[in-house]
Amino acid sequence: MGVCSLSGPQGTASAEVTDPTSIKAAAARVEEHLGGSGLNLLINNAGIAKASSLDNETLENMTQIYTTNTVGPLLLGQAFLPLLKKAAQGSPGSALSCSKAAIINMSSSAGSIEEVFLWNYGQVVSYRCSKAALNMLTKCQSLGYQEHGVLCAALHPGWVQTDMGGSGSQKPPVTVDESVRGMLKVLSSLSEKETGTFLDWEGKVVPW
Repeated sequence: MGVCSLSGPQGTASAEVTDPTSIKAAAARVEEHLGGSGLNLLINNAGIAKASSLDNETLENMTQIYTTNTVGPLLLGQAFLPLLKKAAQGSPGSALSCSKAAIINMSSSAGSIEEVFLWNYGQVVSYRCSKAALNMLTKCQSLGYQEHGVLCAALHPGWVQTDMGGSGSQKPPVTVDESVRGMLKVLSSLSEKETGTFLDWEGKVVPW
């Protein structure tokens, strides 16, 4: 199960990202909270991972993790697109940015086909495949939504000291505070040339 939480000055809303009905209800609540304004930024952060290898990966794991990590962001993008379009239409100028309208998908360099980050630390095949697919979704969204004034990018937060990142024997090198501060700086600097790209928490390009 993956739950996303949406918060802002006008209130909060939550959704189960594998449930289209829940997502649509959350979008309706956010629209109500916004009171006629648009939504400037959608960050798809809900995600799950399960320890797995090529030898013991299962259909159930692959399906559950792909649904949460890849299909969820697709459905959220569809549901919130009208609010993002409204924000873009209400922003002066044509340049894309996170202050205008943007979808940011939280990805991982574990899904980089070139890097295959930390393979020896954990194969997590289903997670890697879901994030590689999320990267493609991000590229598709950037092409499909650019005409609406919506920037789309994939962001790798780093190997962070969280419940997910720190579940193994090694301690991740990046603290939550460092990751968040870095990502906020990256988000504030994104422009039209970064739409459809895959960046890390320091703004460096991550290879597909």
